[in-house]
Amino acid sequence: MSSQCEVTAKKATGSPMGLFERYLSLWVFLCIGVGIGLGQALPGVFQFVGRLEVAQINLPVAVLIWLMIVPMLLKVDLRALGGVRRYWRGVAVTLFVNWGVKPFSMALLAWWLIRAWFAPWLPADQIDSYVAGLILLAAAPCTAMVFVWSHLSDGEPHFTLSQVALNDLIMVFAFAPIVGFLLGLSAIQVPWDTLILSVVLYIVVPLIAAHVWRSRVLRRPQGFSHLARVIETLHPISLGALLATLILLFGFQGRQILAQPLIIAFLAVPILIQVFFNAGLAYLFNRAVRSPHCVAGPSALIGASNFFELAVATAISLFGFDSGAALATVVGVLVEVPVMLMVVGILRRTRAWYERRAGEVPQAACCPPEPHRH
Repeated sequence: MSSQCEVTAKKATGSPMGLFERYLSLWVFLCIGVGIGLGQALPGVFQFVGRLEVAQINLPVAVLIWLMIVPMLLKVDLRALGGVRRYWRGVAVTLFVNWGVKPFSMALLAWWLIRAWFAPWLPADQIDSYVAGLILLAAAPCTAMVFVWSHLSDGEPHFTLSQVALNDLIMVFAFAPIVGFLLGLSAIQVPWDTLILSVVLYIVVPLIAAHVWRSRVLRRPQGFSHLARVIETLHPISLGALLATLILLFGFQGRQILAQPLIIAFLAVPILIQVFFNAGLAYLFNRAVRSPHCVAGPSALIGASNFFELAVATAISLFGFDSGAALATVVGVLVEVPVMLMVVGILRRTRAWYERRAGEVPQAACCPPEPHRH
């Protein structure tokens, strides 16, 4: 019987993408249009759904994120997490980009673009607030959605989980000092309820649920084959939840997008630049230190994406709901999904180039050993 590692290798190297995945970018832009349209046609419905939140975390969106990430966490064997130590180079690159580059590169971009280039077209009394919102966005690495991006790029799931957990731990201590330094504030009021609830909702709960589910499936005869079928069955549901999340996010903010499209576009520019800059930096650094592609992909994606729930909550608590900072963090929410899907596409298309360098571990070998398989 083929091992799960062999199945993973075949999927990574030879299986064609399905129709749904092949045209995912098209579905994304359709969902953006549908979301904006429905937000205008049914504002009361979206306002009601938008109010279903705890500590700035929207509960319907949280449910959709569970549907996205639980199927991906089914791939994680907690007993194999110790194996990520062999990817220490990828860990070092990710931490350097996340905490040594990303907040500071965004600060430079925001100061240069928002305060200089775009200033004549922006409300003068909100420019500093826009800059603050962009810095808040970049200072918080992504938590839940990284599992989605990693899965779509055939990333190593144990590496992804370990990096998310490590970033969450560092964020508790580093978020406030970095933001305070870059904004020149003596004290940052971190919304601890948002931070803690997000970790519980997006990491702890789905990880426990996936582990229990995985254990039960593996106790059945031919457990690994059955687990592969379960993951394959859930895959369309996961992608459907991703698209539904897009509809909700753009439905919530459709009125703002249509009311001030120029400001939205200007704020999106530094976000787009920093996403591609940090993703590219992590990707190239990983190639330089010979991390396998299945580690370089998640490393680049973690380095590029943002923990927008924390950023939005902090912006509102520091500057107010109607501030430019809050708007800037919301633009980050809107940009996140379509842009990260573009990065995923680039990572997939450049895999052959990445692995041409002598000494690179091929994608098929990027699979943690699980000696308990039978």
